[in-house]
Amino acid sequence: MGQSRGGASVLASPGFRYSRIAHPSWCVLHSSQRMTTTLKIGVLGSGDVAKTLASGFVQHGHPVTIGTRDPAKLADWQRRNAQARVASFADAAAFGEVVVLSVKGLVAADALRLAGAQNLAGKPVIDTCNPIAELPPVNGVLRFFTTLDESLMERLQREFADARFVKAFNSVGAGLMVHPQLAGGPPTMFLCGNDDVAKQRAGDLIRELGWDPLDMGKAEAARAIEPLCMLWCIPGCARNEWKHAFKMLR
Repeated sequence: MGQSRGGASVLASPGFRYSRIAHPSWCVLHSSQRMTTTLKIGVLGSGDVAKTLASGFVQHGHPVTIGTRDPAKLADWQRRNAQARVASFADAAAFGEVVVLSVKGLVAADALRLAGAQNLAGKPVIDTCNPIAELPPVNGVLRFFTTLDESLMERLQREFADARFVKAFNSVGAGLMVHPQLAGGPPTMFLCGNDDVAKQRAGDLIRELGWDPLDMGKAEAARAIEPLCMLWCIPGCARNEWKHAFKMLR
């Protein structure tokens, strides 16, 4: 989601660091489906989420290029992940067979423009961003610059029509994104998008990082998935509790 506080990873606002019951086949990404090959992954961003996910992919043997406008922010990360490469947004997007967008929601479209629409065309783009406004929370509830009738991912999908967006990793902090160890077992990672192949590929990566991926349907489902960030952050903003995740019980 962005910068961190107390193990969470959410976007900054002024003064704050916010941090299988039978269903149709499109609903469930089955546990028997595993990654069998490595994928070149381009990660856009230099915050906690970008670095955490990039490191997780490196740990699983995927070639990774992480794109940034400020390579100095990634100097320490690069030393710990010498096999990965730090480059520009455009280079990272061109490199990746899968692209992961992990920047502040307010600058998500700008980051994709720097990446280049031609470098995103036809590729799964895992969108981890949340549309958090530059406003303080109200009683622990974050404030969005979107409405329940339009998600940030839908806006991005319209502008970058040839990319295959998949919403995921927006409703948990960076500290739990890779192999979360929770008493209830693997938590659920809700995802959505218009392209089934892109969602399957994203689901394979999600499962590889220790989550149970659950496909919630088309891009409109991001209108429900993005506000899960609000719900996840309430215990953190209100009580500094950040070690939790959601799980679908069946």
